Order: sequence, then C-alpha cells, then structure tokens
Amino acid sequence: MTTTAVTNIASLVTNDPSLGDGTPLGLIQDAAVVIEGDRIVWTGEAGKAPATDNAVDAGGRAMIPGFVDSHSHLVFAGDRTHEFNARMSGRPYSAGGIRTTVSATRAASDDELSANVARYLAEALRQGTTTFETKSGYGLTVEDEARALRVASRHTDEVTFLGAHIVGPEYADDPAGYVDLVTGPMLDACAPYARWIDVFCEKGAFDGDQARAVLIAGKARGLHPRVHANQLGHGPGVQLAVELDAASADHCTHLTDADLDALGQGDTVATLLPGAEFSTRATWPDARRLLGAGATVALSTDCNPGSSFTSSMPFCIALAVRDMGMTPDEALWSATAGGAAALRRGDIGRITPGARADLVLLDAPSHVHLAYRPGVPLVSKVWRRGEPVA
Repeated sequence: MTTTAVTNIASLVTNDPSLGDGTPLGLIQDAAVVIEGDRIVWTGEAGKAPATDNAVDAGGRAMIPGFVDSHSHLVFAGDRTHEFNARMSGRPYSAGGIRTTVSATRAASDDELSANVARYLAEALRQGTTTFETKSGYGLTVEDEARALRVASRHTDEVTFLGAHIVGPEYADDPAGYVDLVTGPMLDACAPYARWIDVFCEKGAFDGDQARAVLIAGKARGLHPRVHANQLGHGPGVQLAVELDAASADHCTHLTDADLDALGQGDTVATLLPGAEFSTRATWPDARRLLGAGATVALSTDCNPGSSFTSSMPFCIALAVRDMGMTPDEALWSATAGGAAALRRGDIGRITPGARADLVLLDAPSHVHLAYRPGVPLVSKVWRRGEPVA
C-alpha cells in the first residue's frame, strides 16, 4: 500500500492528550498526518514526518477527526413541514407526531427508503460526518421494522432496532400486547440486522417497566442497549440506562442529582441532541452539570423528520457552545471522541496511529471556527477510510 502525508496543517486535533499540548484535544501545531490504506500510521509535527509516496498540502488549515454522529433516524419517508410550522407558531412537541411519519414510511418502497438514507448521508458527509448510527422506529410492524433495518444495514454497521419508539397504532388500546410483539416476533425478525436496541422511555411512549422488558429481551438476543432518556421530563430512563450498561442515554434534558451521579460513575455516555431543543423550543440540556459530574458527553444531530431535521454536526457544535454551556474544545471532543465512546468504538473519533483514517480539513486555521462562524460551510475536504470522499 502507498503512503500519503497530509502536511502544512496549521492546527491538528488528535483527541489524544499524550500528544501535542497535553489537553484532551491533543492539539499539535504545524502538523502532519500519514495515511496508509484506511489507517493512520503517523501523527506529529510536520518537520518530523517520515518520507511518503504522496503528499497533500493542507494549506495552513486546521484538521479534525471525522464527526461521529451516534444518534439519527434516517429510515423514513414523508414530510412534517406543517407540524414544524405549527409548533413554531406555538403548539408544543409531543411524541405523537411520530405517527405521521409511520404512515408515510410504511407506504414507501425499499428503494425509496434507501435513496432517502443515501441522500441524507451524503449531505452529512459533505459536512464532515464519517461515522453515523441510524435507527428503525417508523415501521412499528414486524415486516416494516425488519425492512427498515435491512435498508439501514446497506449504509452503516451502526444499526439500531427501535421498534419501541412509540406503541404501534394497531395496539393503541393494548400497549402490553405491543411490548410482547416487540420483545417476541419483532425482535426475532430484526436482531440479525442490528447491533443495538433502543427504547423511547418517556411519558407518551414507554414507561420504565416496559422499557426494561424491551432492553433485557434485546440483550438476550445479543443487542446492546441504548435509551432515549429524560427528554420531555424527569423519568427512569437515565437510571435504567446506567443499570443495564447501555452505551448511551440520549437527550438527558431533565436530570436529577441522582441521574448525574449515575452517569458520572457509570460507563453510559450522555448524548446531547441540541437540534431537538432548537427545533422544538424546549429547555436546553445543561452540559456543564454533566461535565461537572464527570459524565462522558457526546453530541449528535438526532436527524429525524419531526423534532430535529438537521444532518449538520457543525451546527450542533455551535448550539452546544452558545446554548448548553460547552466550550468549543469540549463540543468538538464530544462530536468526535464522545460519539465514538457512545458507539463503544476505539478506532474512530481520533487522529492517532492505528485509528481509521477519517479526517476533515477545515477552511479555517482553528477548530474554534466551527462555533465562531456558525452556519458557514467550513469543511474543505473529507477523507473516509483513507479515501478523499468530499
């Protein structure tokens, strides 16, 4: 395999505190990165870079790891513009809006769903996202949930079964029967296509006992838990996530001190989704409380057609800095290494030897510009698995 050096990097974010300035970002000034195949084989000061077969001049720009979007809902059809417009005119968000997308998704063909996923992934890739997770949850029948996961698995290895998004409309008067469906025939059909299992543990969706039954059944089938937790109000989601060693508790908007202690002492990542608060005018999560409690924090888009229709990780970074109390350094770490932790991956979200060569070159001298210049398309070049892709 040939080697390629990217040189003349003004500021390199490695996410390795043993490198560069010793901060969590491991910043190296005047840096270079060497790629061989799909891996990084060397990182350091440009003047010390080894000889390579090829070289790319970064032009004095900043380089960061590819963004890791660890929470999205991309297998869907239809449009909820009217719902968004109404909500911005004063109607509050509730979990019931999901049913609108369920109807459209059931009516769509596999090819239409796959094309939709590809469209939004290409959109995200142009903005620097090189790894993403996505979920089912808009089918809510055995057949429709299984095909959603088949579609998702064509595009990513990070696939999550979310049959427990809301109670399927056919079971509106029998939520216990729907939980039996999710933990029985639906799980049987979906488990072969998924790595993760998720549940929306929230008033209007699934209570703590129902959520526990879903996650335990998934674990028994080899799927690892994730939890939609504490988005719309206080509830048992975070505590359940930590108890079951879920990889992440996502949203984490309404937290008690006990929730903070649990996240600070456990391995469950608190994934914050500022696009949802932006799009619903809801209370912002308090990232400072989470960080102060010692929790590992990730940032993600929650890209979905109802409550957070954005694929832009840079936008989420800007929101986290402006409205959730994070510093630019913390927000970038959470959008890269934090997302990797939420997927329990050690090969992405960092620029160090052995990591996957997922790199983003910014049209700026520093990563701080992601929050400093919100809304500006700063991504200049993207490598995924060592190949230039955008």
